[in-house]
Amino acid sequence: MKIKGYCREKVTKPDRVAEIFRAILAAEDQIDQDKEHFWTVGLNQNNGIKYIELVSLGTLNASLVHPREVFRMAILEATAAILLVHNHPSGNPNASDDDLKVVKRISEAGAIIGIKLVDSIIVAGDQYLSWQEQGLL
Repeated sequence: MKIKGYCREKVTKPDRVAEIFRAILAAEDQIDQDKEHFWTVGLNQNNGIKYIELVSLGTLNASLVHPREVFRMAILEATAAILLVHNHPSGNPNASDDDLKVVKRISEAGAIIGIKLVDSIIVAGDQYLSWQEQGLL
């Protein structure tokens, strides 16, 4: 599912990205708000949003993610870079071991195909964690 409404907005700070995704989650059905979501945000060369795609809608504490789904739209849209965003319904913004493995795999795949992973952001209630700010990328 491709989300419209935020396209062309320039993103330069992770807190603004977290704000956008809190609004997207708030607009969803209550049942889906309690599930883990994994989105890819395609960026142009000026960090403007080209698209927001929900790659996976999971369960309370997990979602299935593979690089082929993450980069499918990025390749079709000829994006310069991507952001990864996922939520933790638990309210804990810390990255799990699975989060670390998935983001590392996606980063490596992006390096091979020439699409840069700019950041991975975890949104958890009113908190967020930016991997770029934490030095995890």
